Amino acid sequence: MSFKKKIFSILSKKEFENLALDIFHYQIANNKIYRNYLQLLKIDPMKIKNISKIPFLPISFFKTHCIWSSKTSIPDIIFTSSGTTGIKSKHYVADLSVYMNSIRKGFEFFYGPIEKFKFLGFFPLDRKDSSLIYMVKYFIQKTIQNGSHFIYDYNKNLIIPDQKNIFIFGLSFSLLDFIEYVGKNGNQENVIVMETGGMKGKRKEIIREELHNLLKKFFCVKEIHSEYGMTELLSQAYAKKNGVFRCPPWMKIYIRDPEDPMIHIDNNKIGGIDIIDLSNYLSCPFISTEDLGKKINDYEFEVLGRMDFSDLRGCNIMTI
Repeated sequence: MSFKKKIFSILSKKEFENLALDIFHYQIANNKIYRNYLQLLKIDPMKIKNISKIPFLPISFFKTHCIWSSKTSIPDIIFTSSGTTGIKSKHYVADLSVYMNSIRKGFEFFYGPIEKFKFLGFFPLDRKDSSLIYMVKYFIQKTIQNGSHFIYDYNKNLIIPDQKNIFIFGLSFSLLDFIEYVGKNGNQENVIVMETGGMKGKRKEIIREELHNLLKKFFCVKEIHSEYGMTELLSQAYAKKNGVFRCPPWMKIYIRDPEDPMIHIDNNKIGGIDIIDLSNYLSCPFISTEDLGKKINDYEFEVLGRMDFSDLRGCNIMTI
């Protein structure tokens, strides 16, 4: 069975660990940047027998190098980050079908079949290289028969009171622009509102709690959902309430010590977020991010902000 099939068939912690080690050795054989990074750290990959010992590549390498481990030479697509300053990250995606599998199976793991939803996307569509917009466009195209669409005109009656299973995706500033423009509360049951973060320099940054309170009041919902993803990864984590995220079965979070990036710390302690995303096996699945967070338990975690001196990212991180 290929990595692609195995990744999206994981049923247990043991299966994840075994596959992560197999993919780690695949990376050593095929990812020159990652292999050289381990050599600089003087780490012998043959001595790594446990996934907790796998080194994580700093995410900044996606700004300065082509992170590639495919045996092919031409990417299907290149996703580019939306950072407002500095050099932007580029993710060279060798097999676009892996991303489509990840976004669909990951979403359905938490919310069920996409066919039961009408998706509304609140995004500026001037970027063709955004992985987030590609994801929402995929959901809309697959459910267009349900009336799914991107929002262009705030004058239209977007939320029909008796319609069920509406799923709203939106950047923070787009959702706030909408509710300020409309100026009156929604009145819709069975609607899910998911903010994907990102003021992107369009509005003043606010804390997540304030954003969620504004959205809950307008849409008349009890909870605001959140998505945690980034250009450099092909998978997303989701939070159904209170900013508490969970990962799909092929993704795992660690929290590293702020003083020693090679050490992972216990639950409920704040540090840098490290991620294993096995769907990234054709680039690099072992990523050390510039985000701060803490694990609540083996399955849940929180994102608390950005590490010092990191560029602001437009993926679900509110400045705190």
